[in-house]
Amino acid sequence: MFMGEFQHNIDAKGRIIVPAKFREGLGESFVVTRGLDKCLFAYPMDEWKQLEEKLKKLPLTKKDARAFTRFFFSGAVECDVDKQGRINIPQPLRNYAELDKECVVIGVSNRVEFWASDSWNEYFEDAQESFGDIAENLMDFDI
Repeated sequence: MFMGEFQHNIDAKGRIIVPAKFREGLGESFVVTRGLDKCLFAYPMDEWKQLEEKLKKLPLTKKDARAFTRFFFSGAVECDVDKQGRINIPQPLRNYAELDKECVVIGVSNRVEFWASDSWNEYFEDAQESFGDIAENLMDFDI
């Protein structure tokens, strides 16, 4: 399980340090793709394969299913951790998530997310204000 929040910079070549706490769970090689809310999702290979199997079951005849799988898989790349604990995030993914300099790397249960610091701070501030309402809405899911 991934949890926690870490501040890291992305360099001009698109390299960012994967927090040591996350490296073991992600493995030497893992998948990074476009996430929701303008961040990137990173999945260990076993989680990625499970997600891939679920997404393959979506009906091809549904427009939203086609759009989501295109969006999700077209941005996916396999990343390898170098000796300094960094990965290289390709330019199209950096553009999507607006990763420029200051970044936040967070653990979210079965995945890791990469955010531009400004985007994360804005998202967190908005979510924090409505956290009570969100929690109340999730009570139907027995949380």
